[in-house]
Amino acid sequence: METTAAVHDHGLDDSRPAAPSTWPLDAWYVAATPGEIADKPFARQICGIHVVFFRTEGRGISALEDFCPHRGAPLSLGSVRGETLVCGYHGLAVDCRGRVDNMPSQRVKNFPSVRAFPVIERYGFVWIWPGNPAGASPEAMHPLPWAESDEWAYGGGLYHIKCDYRLMIDNLMDLTHETYVHSGSIGQKEIDETPVKTRVEGQEVVTSRMMDKVAAPPFWRMALRGAGLPEDAIVDRWQICCFSLPSHVMIEVGVALEGEGGYHADNAKKASSIVVDFITPETETTHWYFWGMARQFAVADAALTATIREGQGKIFAEDLNMLEQQQRNLLLYPDRRLLKLNIDAGGARSRLMIDRAIAQDRRTQ
Repeated sequence: METTAAVHDHGLDDSRPAAPSTWPLDAWYVAATPGEIADKPFARQICGIHVVFFRTEGRGISALEDFCPHRGAPLSLGSVRGETLVCGYHGLAVDCRGRVDNMPSQRVKNFPSVRAFPVIERYGFVWIWPGNPAGASPEAMHPLPWAESDEWAYGGGLYHIKCDYRLMIDNLMDLTHETYVHSGSIGQKEIDETPVKTRVEGQEVVTSRMMDKVAAPPFWRMALRGAGLPEDAIVDRWQICCFSLPSHVMIEVGVALEGEGGYHADNAKKASSIVVDFITPETETTHWYFWGMARQFAVADAALTATIREGQGKIFAEDLNMLEQQQRNLLLYPDRRLLKLNIDAGGARSRLMIDRAIAQDRRTQ
């Protein structure tokens, strides 16, 4: 995946609303895929902020608040002209830093700047920093080695989900639900029967479950076939979920032929991958879910990539339905207390890490 290391500059005005109670602002979030931002302005709400993205030849992708300082029209309804974004209402043009550039027959050089956001194209995604631009360096990004190596194949997609983004984090940090929500694809009874372990490693929360001598469920039977292994073999299976700020979850999953070392088995004896989950808040009850799978087997098999993407898309659609109905119930019954079990430890610790980041945001504003 192509990497662009430069962070595009921000505007002069750092005025911004106080950090909301549910997400950190001083962090890199996945905002879009590069293909979503073409020759026209592209609008998306990120962390409660309406943002317009646009691409120019000289500066690549830039991001501004989607608000024209003239009459308040959305800049996303305009057009790109040279290195400027032109409002579609009266023709006010702003540059990539958010500074007002020109307007037909008008003197506008003293107009206030539009708020601009640091943005970077890396790892096959477009990232935005909605907080204090002073901290927006490429080094602050979580490393994704699989996205920079030809030894990995990747395929994924995007869902818009009508629930608090933290409910998705809870879902991904506790895979017990697979037995029930995904019974026809990746679920099996051994997930229920095998205890989950939770730990904190530096800036990550990790939950893990190892299942030995099990039959592979349908999705993993397909993966075994794709890896050139017998689909009906007894396998050792693993799930290792890693949460990192602000809202990313990478899940190492796979199956290996029984007795070959499980997670540590030789690549020729296993089908393994990383389930990629970038969860970007839109509002307090909606989020953008960028999902995918990176794998190290049959990397050149484009048909297998498409098959896995289709299967994974169906699996996540099942999550989508459950999470949206869960959000509906939580809004109907806001005063009801929810139970916490040992399987909830990964989600609980991830939320604690998020809360600490929000508190740090408030101290630095």
